[in-house]
Amino acid sequence: MPHSDRVDLAETFGAIARTLLAANDVQQTLDRIVRLAVRTIDGCDLAGVTLIEGRSLRTAAGTGHLPVLVDAIQYETGEGPCLDAIREHEVFRSGNLAVEARWPQFSSRAHAETGVTSMLGFRLFASEDTMGALNLYSMEPDAFADEALAIGVVFAAHAGVALSSAREEANLRAALASRDLIGQAKGILMSSEHITAGRAFEELRIASQHLNRKLRDVASDVATMGELRRDA
Repeated sequence: MPHSDRVDLAETFGAIARTLLAANDVQQTLDRIVRLAVRTIDGCDLAGVTLIEGRSLRTAAGTGHLPVLVDAIQYETGEGPCLDAIREHEVFRSGNLAVEARWPQFSSRAHAETGVTSMLGFRLFASEDTMGALNLYSMEPDAFADEALAIGVVFAAHAGVALSSAREEANLRAALASRDLIGQAKGILMSSEHITAGRAFEELRIASQHLNRKLRDVASDVATMGELRRDA
């Protein structure tokens, strides 16, 4: 690759990193990932992100409806490049799903039902934490050349870092919001029941266990209604 092209590519990924990290929340980050993937990676007509949620998988973002349809077939059959990228921590490429033999239950069906012919699947991760997969689709055969695969690997790395950062920020915001709610609830109980801050927190904790509800939700009720419900 000529020096000028390497410089252009570096500048492109610098801009991508800044764009992804500037997103306001997790969903906006995901939406930007799929849009930028189509714009950045040669041969990519459509893109989607699969997220691991407990023991299940969900297509959390996609450009158009076809990624959701293709992914649904993967989830149903339990096979495909996206799932193998997650399981085996490698990149999986198919140039023609119509004749692809590695995923017999998925490939020909996905091609017949959606028209998608080429696919690339990248693991999305930060450190050792696998969050899901970035999936690229094309209606053309052999759409993803080696250069597209190489660029896709770097893009997926940036996407993984951005997604991890967005999740951490979301968790921090949720923790701060919970702390504020619990503080409000404690203040209400201290005032209405003439108890100490420690006793107020203990009352919230006991109610949380008794009602089998999260402490944050119990505190939210107190902050809204001005009293603590101790019975279901």
